[in-house]
Amino acid sequence: MKTKRLTKVTSAIIIAAFLAVMVFPFFWILITSFKPSSEIFGKDTAFNIIANNPTLINYKAVLDKGILNSVKNSFIVATVTTIYVVCVATLSAYILARVRFKGKGLVLGLILSVSMFPQMVVVGPIFNMFYKLNMLNSYFVTLAYSSITLPAAVWIMVAHFKRIPLSIEEAASIDGCSQWQTLWKVIFPIALPGVFTSAIMTFIAAWNEYLLTMTLNSDKQFQTVPVAINALRTQFSILWGEITAATVLVVIPTLIIVLLFQKQIVSGMTSGAVKE
Repeated sequence: MKTKRLTKVTSAIIIAAFLAVMVFPFFWILITSFKPSSEIFGKDTAFNIIANNPTLINYKAVLDKGILNSVKNSFIVATVTTIYVVCVATLSAYILARVRFKGKGLVLGLILSVSMFPQMVVVGPIFNMFYKLNMLNSYFVTLAYSSITLPAAVWIMVAHFKRIPLSIEEAASIDGCSQWQTLWKVIFPIALPGVFTSAIMTFIAAWNEYLLTMTLNSDKQFQTVPVAINALRTQFSILWGEITAATVLVVIPTLIIVLLFQKQIVSGMTSGAVKE
């Protein structure tokens, strides 16, 4: 009995310590965002948890520099990318899960291998293509985002489609449903956990993407949040106060999404893991 209790206490301490280490960077970013530059770099105040003179000047500075426009751009790009990727991934995953054809395993392997390509390898060809099509400095960057988000979405949804019994599709066919009606009215609702997971992971990946938008959208009007935060520097220094304030503003949307849909995320990631 004492051994079990000791084990539980030890486990709780280890988990608490792990969570503290994980949460600490975010906590430090939050408190730093309310510190003036003199306290952030001050010898005696740099490690103070509570600022001696709390201020909102960092938030005012990033708002004046147009961080909200970058948030708007990120939201538009991430939302359009999510809708596009979910639609394409649904059709692709359904075919890969249901249709038998030679080389299906090879196709799945190629899809997975695409997700393993370093972005530095593909950014050059993508830039050349966008340049020739006159699509630079626009929201067409969402098409490029699919190269990093679509493969994972397809793999997640293939696992969920495979879990749905064929008897359900046969019953729908007997009732007079076409294959298209069977997909959208029967199969798609059942696979919603996988759809939610794919959509949320795609949204977060597109929201945090930096290299592609930095390369394809040099115009400040179309820059997303990661690029805007990277620009918070001068020739000789990095504006850490403004960076932490911008980071807090940027984390809020993704944090809200994760908190609202955490059950769907967990359900979607685990429901396809066990073959029934």
